Amino acid sequence: PDPLLHCRMSYPPLSDWDPPSFTRAAQFRVGATLVLFLFAACSNLALLASVWCGRGRRLASHLRPLMLSLASADLMMTFVVMPLDAVWNVTVQWYGGDVLCKLLCFLKLFAMHASAFILVVISLDRQHAILHPLDALCAHRRNRRMLLLAWGLSLLLASPQLFIFQAVRVEAVDFTQCATHGSFSRRWQETLYNMFHFTSLYVIPLLVMSCCYSRILLHIHQQHLRDKAGESYLRRSGTDIIPKARIKTLKMTVVIVLSFVVCWTPYYLLGIWYWFQPEMLHVTPEYVHHALFVFGNLNTCCDPIIYGFYTPSFRADLAACCHRTSCDASPRSLDQLSTRQGPPSGESDPGTNNQGGD
Repeated sequence: PDPLLHCRMSYPPLSDWDPPSFTRAAQFRVGATLVLFLFAACSNLALLASVWCGRGRRLASHLRPLMLSLASADLMMTFVVMPLDAVWNVTVQWYGGDVLCKLLCFLKLFAMHASAFILVVISLDRQHAILHPLDALCAHRRNRRMLLLAWGLSLLLASPQLFIFQAVRVEAVDFTQCATHGSFSRRWQETLYNMFHFTSLYVIPLLVMSCCYSRILLHIHQQHLRDKAGESYLRRSGTDIIPKARIKTLKMTVVIVLSFVVCWTPYYLLGIWYWFQPEMLHVTPEYVHHALFVFGNLNTCCDPIIYGFYTPSFRADLAACCHRTSCDASPRSLDQLSTRQGPPSGESDPGTNNQGGD
């Protein structure tokens, strides 16, 4: 079973069909997925806690909902897609029944859409912050509307999963699978459905994000040319000067988007190849399919790493948490705390006020 290929199940003649098994390549996939699950769960929960109730609260008011939504979408990917994929590969066939089949396939696609669309919202926010810096007062309301639209569209686009997936049982070989078997009368209909989601999950978000950052780079280049010509020194308002904090946030979001593209592009290309040439499953080694899926899930782990690299407050929260843990584990922690002078390490964050930008 492969949930990201919107699993199909068209059976050949039963005499020629061998039920799938838990192969060595699938075992590698399960092991790697469990490792990524543990890391993604810990890192994204730490990011969520930092932005929600830690030093990350000092982010600009309109940036906090974006980072909270990104962490929430990544956690949905972590706690829905990864465990579902791991357990499904271990059991090979489906034992969860029809209702759970529909629900989990819906949640899986909902999480994937939410993750992609929130990156689009972040890109649009960065574009507006750089190109229209004087509209910062409206940013909170604008971002809230875009986030609501992103989550709503994700819910809408994932809803067909509730109708096309079902638990299909092959009595002759006593095998049950959660699949789309019987939901499409022609193969081209299923291919069209998969291509639609490929477009909404990858193509459209990639085009919008590319357009946003291209406009940003063009604006920065034009401003650099004006600065070289001496025009910026004649302006007292300073509205055409991009603050360093805003540039830092821009760099962070660019790297987050690039990690999404790098991690998922190979797997989506593999999906397109399969949809139009199903025989490719017999041409490419099995471990290639599993490795590319695991590589795609790596994106869920990248976001908190990138955020931590560009955000001193997140690193300070992690350091403070580790320090408290080590102190609680030490029998002499109370004596150490009573004799320590000044605030604990990581308490102050001199870069916090500058990290959020606009």
